[in-house]
Order: sequence, then C-alpha cells, then structure tokens
Amino acid sequence: MSRRQQNENKFGNWQNLPAGGRRYWYELAGRNGWKARYVKETDAADQTLRFCQEIFDSAGNLVEVHEKFPVDKGHRKV
Repeated sequence: MSRRQQNENKFGNWQNLPAGGRRYWYELAGRNGWKARYVKETDAADQTLRFCQEIFDSAGNLVEVHEKFPVDKGHRKV
C-alpha cells in the first residue's frame, strides 16, 4: 500500500495543495463540546512536512494549536 493510500485510510479527509501535496485531517470529539483536529501536510511524494493538533471550542472557534512536527513547539493559544 502506498504512503498516499495509507494517509487516505488513516485520515479520511484531505485537500489537494497547489504544489501537488496534500493536507490530511481527522477530528475527535472532546469533553464539553470541544474537538481536536489532527492535521498532516505533505509534499507531492507524501513526505510529511508538518503535523499539528488544532483545538476548537464548543462554538467551533480555533483556540489552540500544538505543532508537533518538524519541531515540537508545544501548545500555543490563538
């Protein structure tokens, strides 16, 4: 199975990017109506360029981002 097929199966959602890469994501429901979205951005060969976690409040507003790759920058309030 190709890397692209693995990402499609794992994430289930993706958007094609202008340079041939993709932005994959999946969402998990959290407590009190909040949710987390895991986002992976890849190049045309599906090599990971960026991986992060986005946290949304119950109103759907982005409140926090945790960039994990290429460098773990920890949680950052938006």
